[in-house]
Amino acid sequence: MESWDYRVFWNEVLSQIRAELGEHEFSMWFNIEYESSTQAKILVRVPSAFYRDQLVRLYQHLIETKLYELTGTKITLDFVIVKPDGGVAAPSRRDEPEPDRPAEEEPRSAPRQPAAHRGKHPQLRSDLIFDSFVIGENNSFAANAALAISKNPGVSYNPFVIYGGVGLGKTHLMQSIGNQIWQDSDKAKVICVSAEEFTNEFIHSLKEKSPQAFKNKYRFVDVLLIDDIHFLQEKLGVQEELFHTFNALYDGGKQMVFTCDRPVSELKKLNDRLRSRFERGLNVDLQPPNFETRAAILKKKAESKKVLVPEAVIEIVARNISTNVRDLEGALEKLVAYSQLVHKDITLEVAQNQLKDVFSQSKHGNVTIDNILRVVAEKFRLSLIELKGKKKTRAIVVPRQIAMYIAREITEYSTTELGFEFGGRDHTTVMHACQKIEERLKLDPELDSTIQSLIRQIKDLSSKG
Repeated sequence: MESWDYRVFWNEVLSQIRAELGEHEFSMWFNIEYESSTQAKILVRVPSAFYRDQLVRLYQHLIETKLYELTGTKITLDFVIVKPDGGVAAPSRRDEPEPDRPAEEEPRSAPRQPAAHRGKHPQLRSDLIFDSFVIGENNSFAANAALAISKNPGVSYNPFVIYGGVGLGKTHLMQSIGNQIWQDSDKAKVICVSAEEFTNEFIHSLKEKSPQAFKNKYRFVDVLLIDDIHFLQEKLGVQEELFHTFNALYDGGKQMVFTCDRPVSELKKLNDRLRSRFERGLNVDLQPPNFETRAAILKKKAESKKVLVPEAVIEIVARNISTNVRDLEGALEKLVAYSQLVHKDITLEVAQNQLKDVFSQSKHGNVTIDNILRVVAEKFRLSLIELKGKKKTRAIVVPRQIAMYIAREITEYSTTELGFEFGGRDHTTVMHACQKIEERLKLDPELDSTIQSLIRQIKDLSSKG
């Protein structure tokens, strides 16, 4: 085969791309080297299949276009993966499976699998898809809206905000939208990050003096998914950046999906302009699943793990754990692990013995320490980190003691358990806090009124999930 040397053109193309993308984005993704070439192909060395997939998805068309503009010849890229030992894998295109990674087996319960031509999205979990999401009365509206968005992104329900308590499926639904769009479209650019990751990336772009690369990354996507937007409270600079990103995407008809632990209207420390943008589209809440839905979730999880779980075990777990999906799956994971390690079948007796501590927590009711902390933090304008942290200023210590006192009064957690929940403290700290509040209550009638009001809010919040 005749040898052709396109190295000069290759270097010029990289130089142009570096100028367009900025140093930060370029250094992140262009960890590649010119290997060799033929008349119509350039072979490029990449450090992993992950880098290859990202280059193919994000930049291959751009590189090939620039090569054509410079050479007048249609040149395609191919990739060779450099192994850690210095060896190389055979040249591979994106439609080939990654080395040493078996193809995923099709779930038995899935009526339709996404097309595999794009491979796995680097920021999305492959198991968080619509086929694995169990729909019940608590989430049917949200699930159907999410499915409609995935079929026609950017047209209706934009932005889409999913809110609710921990472990109810917010992230699952959001990533299902992303996975479906990613697989249905060859060209859709999808980004999925947490609000914390978005914040850290923004700060990094300022430190590196590469804000334009950050703007280019987030303002030229087809689908933007951001988890836990409540994290953005008080971060004014990040809020301002997201506000402009939101406007750019909304004006361009691009889909946005956000999750939050509460209604957006309750994010008091969020910029009014940004809050109004979040509320512009469809906001839906997820409630704790009812018994039938909990049982269906356990059955589907057991099927996906290919383990036999008797109906009686499904029922006792579903009846005793009513908090959220995450707790249900955690209980089943424990049973499966026990069964596999000791080589015993999962029976009703095994479930009762292995999950007795989990079941006993049901006596605490639906009131969670998280809800107590949230309500108290909101009242005294503190963060959850401050309430559970080590600072001992009066403005933090008194609300922390109030939260401990309330938790001791309205739950059946022991002082040892409460100490652990409040940042790993000793049980004597909880006892001291409760004693301090009891002493203050004898002298301060207004404190009693405040505590009773907080308790009502906590119970109301807990009843809503």
